[in-house]
Amino acid sequence: MTVDVRQITESELPDWLRALATGFLRSPLVPAEDVAQSRERKDPTRIQGAFDEGRCVATFRSFAQELTVVGGAPVPASAVSNVTVSPTHRRRGLLSRMMDADLRAAKERGDVLSTLIAAEYPIYGRYGYGPAASSTEWEIDVPRAGLDPRWSGPGDGGRVDLVDGADVRKLGPELHDRLRAAQPGAIGRDAYWWQTNTGQVAMSYAPWSEPYYAVYRSASGEVEGMIVYKSDDNWGDAKQPLNKATVRDMIAVTPAAERALWHFVCSVDWITTVRSGLRASDDLLPLLLPDPRAARIVTQADFLWVRLLDVVRALEARTYAVPASLVLEVHDAAGLAGGRFRLAASPDGAVCEPSAESADLALDVRELGALYLGEESAVRLLALGRVVEESAGAAVVADALFRTPRRPWCPDIF
Repeated sequence: MTVDVRQITESELPDWLRALATGFLRSPLVPAEDVAQSRERKDPTRIQGAFDEGRCVATFRSFAQELTVVGGAPVPASAVSNVTVSPTHRRRGLLSRMMDADLRAAKERGDVLSTLIAAEYPIYGRYGYGPAASSTEWEIDVPRAGLDPRWSGPGDGGRVDLVDGADVRKLGPELHDRLRAAQPGAIGRDAYWWQTNTGQVAMSYAPWSEPYYAVYRSASGEVEGMIVYKSDDNWGDAKQPLNKATVRDMIAVTPAAERALWHFVCSVDWITTVRSGLRASDDLLPLLLPDPRAARIVTQADFLWVRLLDVVRALEARTYAVPASLVLEVHDAAGLAGGRFRLAASPDGAVCEPSAESADLALDVRELGALYLGEESAVRLLALGRVVEESAGAAVVADALFRTPRRPWCPDIF
């Protein structure tokens, strides 16, 4: 019997949530309150399911998102999430069918690109996604870091204050918007994000435990940074405090705020280890410590993946540091974004248009996604055989155009 892949009906949401929980290895018993919350916040027209004899065996959802690109412009994206296939129905093409339908709908809506966070590396390249922003997590050995344990404030006229969740819901959105305007790879946070991340709304599979919140205020009183962290309770065998602080979120829109908040969390009494949470791969954190080797990398991997749907709008949306032109031959097996395009760019703007000129660089749409935010190098991809130079030196020109002084970073899982 053929498995039916389609948009779910409202009455099928509980079964869809059961399949989602099964795929994520959570309890398949979904409480009624979780169903009610999902019904309230999820757009049913963008939820797909695969049904075998009436039972949901695969899940897929997308939602509207804005992604900040190089230069600070927000572009409309289709964010993919909640992707599962039940263990009984793998390798039957169910994900491919759902993905194809969603990408074509996104293209029809006018979304410039599609985004996702990949739980596993090998899956999404075949659908045209490329790893566009990586993340790194550090663990800081606080006693080794060389910071003054008697730290009593930033020393720059600013201050760090503890606040509560209600304060964060007031201060956080504007602060994050300032970060997002300057950080390629960042995405929007809606009101629901702030509610769930301050405990105002909780799901049964993620019981809430209140963290600590602190903000950095400059000498003028302006909030320029915020850190959210939790601590365990570990006194070790010798009854000495060996507590670990885990940072859940850290926003800083000035170097002063970044320095002050990291020094603050490393100065809390009894904290001997700090986990940074997922940061940009070129984050300043290690170099903010007198001994950078006190911060060791514990995780470094791809994070945000991007799939271009409209090459012209995507390449014209971002900025470029140097004047150059490049003709790109973009291959797209799905037929959504392929073609030959001439990009003429300068610091004053860019024009991208279909072209009949000979190509300088040939690449798959997934490689263009990896290059798009400045994360990857065309020269590296050339060495790997993932791009082809049709004219000598084209990869170097591509790097001059696409690469950025700082790495892209997406602070959020979605």
